[in-house]
Formats: sequence, C-alpha cells, structure tokens
Amino acid sequence: MNRRGTPDHALPSFRYHPDPIASGSVVPSRDECAVCGEARGFVYAGPVYAEDDLDDAICPWCIADGSAHREHDVTFVDSEAFDEDASRDAMAEIVERTPGFATFQSERWPSCCGEPAAFLEPAGITEIRARYRYLEGQLMPYIVHEMGVSGGAATRLLESLKRDASPTAFVFKCLHCDGYPAWIDRT
Repeated sequence: MNRRGTPDHALPSFRYHPDPIASGSVVPSRDECAVCGEARGFVYAGPVYAEDDLDDAICPWCIADGSAHREHDVTFVDSEAFDEDASRDAMAEIVERTPGFATFQSERWPSCCGEPAAFLEPAGITEIRARYRYLEGQLMPYIVHEMGVSGGAATRLLESLKRDASPTAFVFKCLHCDGYPAWIDRT
C-alpha cells in the first residue's frame, strides 16, 4: 500500500468477472496472500472450494495466473453452475482462474450467445432501477416461470430484492450482444 493507504497494484483483468471490486468479490486488504506470500492490497472474499482453509487468503493475481488452483487445487465456482453450451475452456477459466461470487444457494453462471456471460454484480431493486432498469421486465417472467411465484407475490418478490441479503438478483453481461442474463437467489 502506498502513503495514502491505497493499493499500489492494478488488479489483473478477468474476462468473465470484469470488476470484482464492484461486485464485492475482491476487497482491500493488508494481509499476505497464502499462495504467493505478498501483501498486494487486495484479497479475494468469495467462495473457495479447497481442502485447505483459504477463505479471505488469496490475492487476485494468484487467481488470475492459475497458481492458486495449481498449488492448492482450489476452485472458485462450482463446475455444475454452467449452462450446457459453455465450452470446457470457458468453464476452466471461470472455475480455476476467475473470482466467483457468494450466493445463498448454489451459484449459476448463465450463458448468452453460446458463451458464459461476464458476472457484473449482485443487485437489489435499488441497483436494478439505477443501473439496469430494463431488467425489471426481464426478471418478472423469471420470477413467475422459473421460481413459480405469481400475482402480487411476484411483484413483492421483485420489490424485495436486496444486494446484500436474500433475495438477490445476480446480473451478468453477454460478451457478444447487449444481453444481460440475470437470475434470482433466495434462502
């Protein structure tokens, strides 16, 4: 960290998770990484699937270069989270070298245009109305058809979305078109 208390290093780039700080998956930290031993100013705060306890202990650089996966056999997303059209290469990049995100149930990583979409952020109704207004119309059929909630209960569910508490919408962006796949998770 520099004199102002901000990290000295620019984060690595993640194709499928372009802003892990905004999503809450990477947070500022003075701690040393359990993989490289360096204190680089950030640590991964999402789910870690490994035998060793590596929660809040891996830097984004060791995720991006694959060293966390190689050295500790750690993964960051459940391999069952993908749509059927996801390629093995894309799934490997996401599972082994991309920050995941915390959910209440099992995560989903949707595809659009034949490729997994990029994860943007967990969102409540406030974030949806501020940044993704068009998703309100997209989420209502999801609530009715995928979640089996209808009528006034569907409207109440949409209105009750929160970024940091259940229920939450998880917003993605297609890498090829203007599509924003999203799904809702709740306890």
